[in-house]
Amino acid sequence: RRQTKTTQSTAPLRYSCFFVYREFGWRDPELPEVIQMLQHQFPSVQSNAAAYLQHLCFGDNKIKAEIRRQGGIQLLVDLLDHRMTEVHRSACGALRNLVYGKANDDNKIALKNCGGIPALVRLLRKTTDLEIRELVTGVLWNLSSCDALKMPIIQDALAVLTNAVIIPHSGWDNSPLQDDHKIQLHSSQVLRNATGCLRNVSSAGEEARRRMRECDGLTDALLYVIQSALGSSEIDSKTVENCVCILRNLSYRLAAETSQGQQMGTDELDGLLCGDANGKDAESSGCWGKKKKKKKSQDQWDGVGPLPDCAEPPKGIQMLWHPSIVKPYLTLLSECSNPDTLEGAAGALQNLAAGSWKWSVYIRAAVRKEKGLPILVELLRIDNDRVVCAVATALRNMALDVRNKELIGKYAMRDLVHRLPGGNNSNSSTSKTMSDDTVTAICCTLHEVITKNMENAKALRDAGGIEKLVGISKSKGDKHSPKVVKAASQVLNSMWQYRDLRSLYKKDGWSQYHFIASSSTIERDRQRPYSSSRTPSISPVRMSPNNRSASAPASPREMISLKERKTDYESTGTNAAYHGNKGEHTSRKDTMTGEIVLTPHIYKLIVSTQPVPQEPSRKDYEPYQPFQNSTRNYDESFFEDQVHHRPPASEYNMHLGLKSTGNYVDFYSAARPYSELNYETSHYPASPDSWV
Repeated sequence: RRQTKTTQSTAPLRYSCFFVYREFGWRDPELPEVIQMLQHQFPSVQSNAAAYLQHLCFGDNKIKAEIRRQGGIQLLVDLLDHRMTEVHRSACGALRNLVYGKANDDNKIALKNCGGIPALVRLLRKTTDLEIRELVTGVLWNLSSCDALKMPIIQDALAVLTNAVIIPHSGWDNSPLQDDHKIQLHSSQVLRNATGCLRNVSSAGEEARRRMRECDGLTDALLYVIQSALGSSEIDSKTVENCVCILRNLSYRLAAETSQGQQMGTDELDGLLCGDANGKDAESSGCWGKKKKKKKSQDQWDGVGPLPDCAEPPKGIQMLWHPSIVKPYLTLLSECSNPDTLEGAAGALQNLAAGSWKWSVYIRAAVRKEKGLPILVELLRIDNDRVVCAVATALRNMALDVRNKELIGKYAMRDLVHRLPGGNNSNSSTSKTMSDDTVTAICCTLHEVITKNMENAKALRDAGGIEKLVGISKSKGDKHSPKVVKAASQVLNSMWQYRDLRSLYKKDGWSQYHFIASSSTIERDRQRPYSSSRTPSISPVRMSPNNRSASAPASPREMISLKERKTDYESTGTNAAYHGNKGEHTSRKDTMTGEIVLTPHIYKLIVSTQPVPQEPSRKDYEPYQPFQNSTRNYDESFFEDQVHHRPPASEYNMHLGLKSTGNYVDFYSAARPYSELNYETSHYPASPDSWV
């Protein structure tokens, strides 16, 4: 009724203001005339002019650029401080269209230069109109896809978005969760827009991550949104996806970028690392000769019982790395069918389990305690390339734990091998569609699993992995990229180092040529960095102990790696976007990018998301777009708004949930039995480990 009444009351004004009488009739106003009307003395004329600009610039980048050149953006920004609500609504709608799309980054910069971000924040802080709040957060979401504006948004809008939108709409600061709030939580367009904006700006670098981590209540509210969605149909919502991706980015390089990580010394870290495979408390050699290892640190945690140094429940930034965060992530991985959320949760665990920080050690133990390894392995079986890539890398980091490595080698080897291309089995057709990046990630995981574990190397041979790896390493460039060939060759070279297994290799018909023929190529490639897109590259970048951060000192394992001339891997990663159409007002397209740093013992991932433009169905305004898949290099942020073609419709409707087994293949029934050796580890002696 309100809209109808407003239309009728303003019809004469709209008619008289937007059509100019000529000798033979009426005409549409010219663009300069409409822009001039933004300064009219009557608010109704200003509102109508802004609404007409919103209509004119829909899907027309030339008109958008012309409005900027004629000063229209400055006038629209000025209207954000107007006293009338209708003027606010029309001005925000016009600005949202003007700053939509990669081709309109100049408009985004112009809006920022006109003081638009502080003006939007002022309006968001003072208005109670829900539609205007949706429009303001929508404009900020569009602006956040521009690299140059990410830090300005953090500086001017982070606190207001957190305190005025995310915390109140999440319900975190209220009393116990109410059912009605649980229903309304993820239907909030304002919350979706605000989390989408912060999802984008969380990729702006170390300073952006630091500010977001230190923002009071942000981490708590994001986790509360996720926890409130568990066990409900809202687990697949865009809001949950945004929250997971923000937390994934904030989990990147925690040890290096937080005061808690920087306070940890070398000796403490060395004492927390997993010992050798035999669990012996051997002496360590330093620059000044041998020195006895410290007694088992009181900070060690066996996966059960209370955590050391955790007298009080975690809050704020502490929640990012506390092992209690593992359970919500694993619940998402087991119940969610949104591939973006699956990849984000796997990537968060991947970040948290990376390196030798004591909380990374605790996270790896917590994943085992919560029976998370089978959940991760089961996700290897779904037909989504990016999810498989993220899960494989998470498993690689989990394998840094000695006991996890044994369990993965014993129970997950056949799933990993199955995802490799090649071989004679009929089930390899799905593997052929995987990207080179994902194949490389799986090879790196296999390499970590067989490192210092001969039984796992034997399991890899029993699972038929040698045939596939040899096929990859001997393939020509038309089948696999050089980085895939190098990854497979490194696994084979490591397998050949186990002399006790060579008789089994030869019995199967393999010779030394199949395992080390490509070693010269790998050694030559070590002389130069290899730039790849999103998965671990085997081409190393030399890293001396002097370049290591205070939070990541060289551990005994890492010093051995340095002596053996093993160097850091560099790579980047991707993320699948979720396909969906949330009704008439379709959701803004949002894809994810990230940055991975992979060392022989560290593999971290940071993911960001950006709106990607695609023309929607014709309307009077430009809505947010449906989600679509995007693949890009994380290091090249200028791809953030690149247009991507939509995949076949069949991919949109594919159910990826773990309740269905349509996409899974069970390899255990026909597998040759594994040899079982009970490894004792000194790191988690009291942990009640089991696969299920």
